[in-house]
Amino acid sequence: MTTNGMKMMRLPVPLNALRAFEVAARHLSIKDAAQELSVTPSAVSHQLRILEASLGFDLMRRTGAGLELTEAGRALAPELTEGFSRIAQAVGTLRRERAEGPLRVSMLPTFANHWLSPRLANYPFERTGCELVLSTSQFAVDLAAGAADAAIRHGKGHWADLHADLLFAETVGLLGHPARFAEGEALRARLARTNLFLSQHRRRNFAAWNETLPGGPIEVAGTTIVDSAGLALRAAIDGAGVTLAGIEIAEADIAAGRLALLMPHRVTCGGYYLVYADGMKRDRRLRSLREWLLAERAAPQSVASPSQ
Repeated sequence: MTTNGMKMMRLPVPLNALRAFEVAARHLSIKDAAQELSVTPSAVSHQLRILEASLGFDLMRRTGAGLELTEAGRALAPELTEGFSRIAQAVGTLRRERAEGPLRVSMLPTFANHWLSPRLANYPFERTGCELVLSTSQFAVDLAAGAADAAIRHGKGHWADLHADLLFAETVGLLGHPARFAEGEALRARLARTNLFLSQHRRRNFAAWNETLPGGPIEVAGTTIVDSAGLALRAAIDGAGVTLAGIEIAEADIAAGRLALLMPHRVTCGGYYLVYADGMKRDRRLRSLREWLLAERAAPQSVASPSQ
């Protein structure tokens, strides 16, 4: 069923054959039709034979050097011309909207909430070509299917058939609310009585961080696995425990005193990339966004560790 409740009719003949007939009927010439369709005259003739065989009657006949439509052909041709014209108009409208409308960008919720949002006050929304439609998803949206024009993804920069521009490499460290870890009690002793909130995607990162920690691995009172780094950061900001998260993502929270880097030890684990299809490579809206993102990254917030 279609969206308006009407039953979709199955096309009883090949679409390519209908297109070949429509063009040939307009030109009344196999050669001119082939030129418009960028195929050979024999390919057009082959499609016409397929169509007439499927219908069971002739649509056009040769008259000397040209073509003449049959009665059936004269009835079908204008309907096809109108139909293909409407298709071309719809596609053209969609292309203009995609090329001239806001740039649609998908990203992880954690990136949007903790890195992008604190910097949006600096974004030139008033400038022509800088309009945005932002969406968040825990999953990689299908750019090839038109789900978005571009995406900001975390990984190693390898996504099939897509360009990936590195915005910044990510390092992870142990973060907590500074008021919970003031000078006094030894940090390791305090951590042994503290809960660790860990994103399900950070398990390996935490193992790598803890195994290489100078002085040996830390022990915590317990570990709560959550479905996103954003939720783990929120728990740490609220003082419920500590988390292992991207220091670059948390820069604004650290600068505002909502979080502190509890230990200087950190490990690198991938990076954040601006990802887009080949057709977007020269898009001025994408170039504007990329330049702004890189400029914002070039002026990071200061990140300091509290006294140990």
